Amino acid sequence: MKKLLSLLGLAFAFAACAPYSEAREMKVKITLDNQVHYATLADNPSARSLLEKMPFTLPLEDYAASEKIARPSFKLNTAGAPARYQGKPGDITYYAPWGNLALFYKGGPDAGGLIYLGKFDGDYSALNHAKTMTIDVAK
Repeated sequence: MKKLLSLLGLAFAFAACAPYSEAREMKVKITLDNQVHYATLADNPSARSLLEKMPFTLPLEDYAASEKIARPSFKLNTAGAPARYQGKPGDITYYAPWGNLALFYKGGPDAGGLIYLGKFDGDYSALNHAKTMTIDVAK
């Protein structure tokens, strides 16, 4: 019984310390050139801030042969964001120091100021060659 209570206590403590989790799903539609994809945003202030800016279309640039970046004219809320994150394939992130969105088709280095926003649902291989991105709330 003590072990069970300890595990429950540990699980509760972990959940309370993880404001950047995917507790509530926020589905978005991402059109890369003419191909429609879907993604799930994380339940965090930065992702909610991104959701408030939708819909928008931005050109994409390749960066470091591992991610596509877009330079929005707006900034996202970064309050309470973890100091660092390491981008993984399929991740949608925000690089706060430069104010750009970064969509990873390969993994990236551990980076200060990189904030996890969400992840593509399924195939994201179109990122390799995409030139524009339109993102909107999925209906």
